Formats: sequence, structure tokens, C-alpha cells
Amino acid sequence: MNNKLSKREIEAFRIIRNAVVHEQKSPSLRKLAELLGYSSPRSATIITRRLVGEGLIKRKDDGDWQILKDVDKGLSVAQTVKVPLVGYVACGSPILAEENIEAYIPVSTKLAKPGSKYYLLHAQGDSMNKAGINDGDIVLIRQQSDADDGEKVVALIDGKATIKEFFKSPNAVVLKPRSTNSEHKPIILTEDFQIQGVVIQAISNFK
Repeated sequence: MNNKLSKREIEAFRIIRNAVVHEQKSPSLRKLAELLGYSSPRSATIITRRLVGEGLIKRKDDGDWQILKDVDKGLSVAQTVKVPLVGYVACGSPILAEENIEAYIPVSTKLAKPGSKYYLLHAQGDSMNKAGINDGDIVLIRQQSDADDGEKVVALIDGKATIKEFFKSPNAVVLKPRSTNSEHKPIILTEDFQIQGVVIQAISNFK
């Protein structure tokens, strides 16, 4: 924990961090002041300037806060690495993958193993619920451009990203849903797509 910060400053940071991670949107200064028990947003402005000065947060171009590092070190001896949370990916019809980093989340090196790069995505939809990836889950992805049959991949198709099971034949690639919803159908491709990574683990109940 950052001993340079006051209890109120730490409380403000946690409110901002939790909103960014769980709601994908920063609280307004007025809302932050209200949650901290202040009547004026000026008090929240002073606190956020302090957090910026400590290198904990910064404003993005869209006005939301980006979390740069965490004040909570904890008492655990587990080794962690900070993995960027970079937005949404669809587990239904593909949607545009947001590349703006929303926050950095500590992840155990037992999951995010040294030597590879990782990122986290929010899952949407139900096309992979039989594979344990449900709407709203956070999914840990290892960055790589290839995959083995049966692996769950993040595939980029026409600039949009989706999670599916990967299967390759001599003349085509099939991306299969694993869903209780029969509306989801396999996607058949040749070389007109990119693999953005392989799913390592889906984390439910992240809030």
C-alpha cells in the first residue's frame, strides 16, 4: 500500500479503479465527491490531481481514467505480473475489440507465465458458455498468432474479434462455437483472418 497517500485518497483511488474494472467507465468528479462524502466536486478534483501526481492514474483522450498501477500490494507472497485489461470481445457475433487499456490487473505468474505476453478481455454473449466462458467473464489471453486444434482462440475477422474453438483442415479453418444456444454456427475461413491469442482461463465473479 502506498504510504504517501491519505486514507481518503486511497479510498478515491479504489472507487475509480473498481469503476474502471467493473463498469468500464470512470465516475464523474461530482459522483466521486458524493461517494467520498464531499458536497463539492472541487475536493474530488484535488484528490485526483494527487493521484495523477503519484503516477497512479491518468486521463485518456475520451476523458475516462486509465489505471497505471495499484495502491494495494497485499500481504500475499504470490508473484504477480500486471496484465492489461483491453476491452471487450464477443462470444456471439464478432464485435470490434477495444484496444484502449482500461486498467492493469495483477495476475499470478502461475497463470500468466514469464516469457509470454498476455492481456485480459471482457467476454460478451453466450456462444462459448459450454466451454466455460460466460457473458461478463474476464478472459486471460496469451498473445500468439497460431493455435492447435481444439484450442480456444481470439480470432480477428474483418477487424472484429471473437472467441471460438479453432480447428484446421488442409484447405480451411473452422471456428466453432460451444454454446447451449443453437443460433450460433461455425465460421468457415481460409487465410482471411488473424489469431490474436489463445484463451488461458476465464474468470467469473470478477467483481
